[in-house]
Amino acid sequence: MIRNIVFDMGGVLVDYEADLVCRHFIKDEALREKIRTDVFVSPEWVMLDMGVISEEEGLRRMQARLASEEEKRLAAECFLHWHEYNMWPVEGMKEEIEKLKDRGFGVYLCSNASVRLLTCYKEIIPGIRLFDGILFSAEEKCIKPQKEIYERLFEKFRLKPEECFFIDDVQLNIDGAAACGMKGCCHDGDVKKLKALLDSFPSPGSTAGQDEAG
Repeated sequence: MIRNIVFDMGGVLVDYEADLVCRHFIKDEALREKIRTDVFVSPEWVMLDMGVISEEEGLRRMQARLASEEEKRLAAECFLHWHEYNMWPVEGMKEEIEKLKDRGFGVYLCSNASVRLLTCYKEIIPGIRLFDGILFSAEEKCIKPQKEIYERLFEKFRLKPEECFFIDDVQLNIDGAAACGMKGCCHDGDVKKLKALLDSFPSPGSTAGQDEAG
């Protein structure tokens, strides 16, 4: 029986668009794409999510690939301010979190995210104050879809994988969770469909759930 719902952040609870901060600081389209790629489509971005390099080192490496001082300045502006422009709550998810809690489900977050999010996630993620547990990849020094991050989730919050259902917008992350015993679905952005799926789960402790469990 499913007793806990585990959410990814970006693409599920929060919409994310890397180009927004670049559009704010950079008017030239070609230059904007160059800086966006250098900062947000980079090995350093992954390493920051894994928590294996500092923000200072990540930015230094990004800037080292750029030729001019102006490009380096713009890269720094986009890197230092991305969290102010690139993320916003998905409409309707706060109400869904509240409904899940009212029905008796545990609600958890498991997200690939750098330590930057620790300074602002409470203002961005809908319903976050209702969550029973929050796990960011950078704090754990591992990243989805590595098995270590799912095992850490179960261990840290004393969860049984078979009692958890995982929602992520990347199929590889769902596959990684499944390999560790946690079922899930790849969210395609259709909030109405996601709500219908969650509504179909018997509430923990309900007669329907007990019958289903055998």
